[in-house]
Amino acid sequence: MSTSPELPDILSEDFAADPYSAYEVLREKAPLFWHEGMQSYVISRYEDVARAFREPVFTTANYDWQLEPVHGRTILQLSGREHAVRRGLVAPAFRGDELREKFLPVIERNARTLIDEFRTAGKVELVGQFSTHFPINVIVDMLGLDQADHARFQRWYTSIIAFLGNLAQDPEVAEAGLRTREELAAYMLPIIARRREEPGDDLLSRLCLAEIDGTRMSDEDIKAFVSLLLAAGGETTDKAVSALFANLLTHPDQLAAVQRDRALIPRAFAETLRYSPPVHMIMRQPAADVPVAGGTIPAGSTVTCLIGAANRDPERYRDPGRFDIFRDDLTTTSAFSAAADHLAFALGRHFCVGALLAKTEVEVGTNMLLDAMPDVRLAEGADPVERGVFTRGPALLPLEFTPVG
Repeated sequence: MSTSPELPDILSEDFAADPYSAYEVLREKAPLFWHEGMQSYVISRYEDVARAFREPVFTTANYDWQLEPVHGRTILQLSGREHAVRRGLVAPAFRGDELREKFLPVIERNARTLIDEFRTAGKVELVGQFSTHFPINVIVDMLGLDQADHARFQRWYTSIIAFLGNLAQDPEVAEAGLRTREELAAYMLPIIARRREEPGDDLLSRLCLAEIDGTRMSDEDIKAFVSLLLAAGGETTDKAVSALFANLLTHPDQLAAVQRDRALIPRAFAETLRYSPPVHMIMRQPAADVPVAGGTIPAGSTVTCLIGAANRDPERYRDPGRFDIFRDDLTTTSAFSAAADHLAFALGRHFCVGALLAKTEVEVGTNMLLDAMPDVRLAEGADPVERGVFTRGPALLPLEFTPVG
């Protein structure tokens, strides 16, 4: 196992500017190493990261200190039957008929509302004017909350994501995250109490009424899930929409293919999740010593799983640094299920419960954007530079187009 100071430093500016070059070095020279600043072991090869997501020995006990301070106790920290029951209470809302019939209209309405703001302008900065607002607005409306509070939820979402990505442990970022937990609880708990008394036809009411074998979610359970939904549901779709368009616009032949055949959008989304995943690292805590490439991870330690590195492992994907929606070593049909072979949504029992919601949002948003901007192109001189370490995506995406009609 390597602890060499010559290795790329995850907390450095050079790493933030170009993690993909650093990932190559880590996969080849240090597939397991100890990072003193993060107090964590780091793994980067596909097989090791996939194991960390699939195998029960890799627990989510790290979330006790990583997530609970800002969210409260969430289903991500549970295991066994307790996890299965809690997941069973929330999962139905994010798949099948309920997703299509109840929430697809919410998704379509929010995409249309945002696009209407720039539909006739001939230009848009997609990150700031669409991507960062779209998933949060959808979540607020799915929960049946006041649309006038969209801006408030946007602020809370930004604070939560900053807390989760605070690898350098900046005290001001940590304090803002803890303050957000208090503000969100003060807002949500009275609403949850009212929905229990007077349920409506919304996701929050469903969570209040859901029951399996006599088990219901407590008010605190529901509040914590809402907080988690803001972070996980917002960040994945936010970064994915921007990254999808950045990838297509810098590969014009593939953009043209998607424009001709919209059935290729799921392929483009799946390849975006592999090539430029919104979340670049997830942590686990092994319950026993675990041998991996490069050494052994000790029981009880924190291990940082580099999704961005694993998804570009040449042992798993041919020419992994090439964006290719037509590649045959990425299975699109299972890309949004626990059987996925990319790692952007994790795998196994803690596979992202909102993956199909994200897929629906990306498909709807992409279709509507392409309808509104049939000749979309990068603005003159634009360079869709990615930003971020824990989560990552284009910082700005200025586009131009000829308005339709």
